[in-house]
Amino acid sequence: MLFKRREPPSLSERVRVAIWPRRSWSRSTRYMVNRVGRLRDSTFAIAFGFACGVFVSFTPFVGFHFLLGGLLAFVGRGSIIASAFGTFFGNPLTLPLIWISSYKLGSWLLGGEGHFSAAVLRQGFEELRPAILNGSWDVSKSAIEMLWPLIKPMTVGSVPLGLLTATICYYAVARLVEAYKQRRGPRDAHRQAESSAPHHV
Repeated sequence: MLFKRREPPSLSERVRVAIWPRRSWSRSTRYMVNRVGRLRDSTFAIAFGFACGVFVSFTPFVGFHFLLGGLLAFVGRGSIIASAFGTFFGNPLTLPLIWISSYKLGSWLLGGEGHFSAAVLRQGFEELRPAILNGSWDVSKSAIEMLWPLIKPMTVGSVPLGLLTATICYYAVARLVEAYKQRRGPRDAHRQAESSAPHHV
């Protein structure tokens, strides 16, 4: 691969970049906002797609958020690319709060109490994803049994929390996209006029 690093990044470096990107969170956020605003789909498609990504980021299905967000966006005729950006709502800074709040709310809605364990959640999905891809039923069954006491309340709690946050993000992104389109309109018209103008030799 061209420009590949001579030495792979260490574990500590990968963890540091995951928690605090090289561009910093503020620069990375501005970059994502600009990318979303410049998408060429309709305002609804972009905002709905982004909201789908935000919604699935509240679910406990770690490792499947991109797939689930894209599927929801496709079914609702939203932007699949925007849904991918929306899944970044679930990042190392927000996921602990999302997991605990969805678990607590889900447990309350189900009328029970339990103990949340992020370690069990990570371990279960680390085993589940490759097991599904490799078609290993025994490992998949074992991972599901390990995860079920956490998945059930987290899934129930993620629905109202995800819907509320996704709705807020939908309107926020719709306003952002409209603002970008209004600023981009005169520039696009000017470029079109320049390209259609006769050229004198």
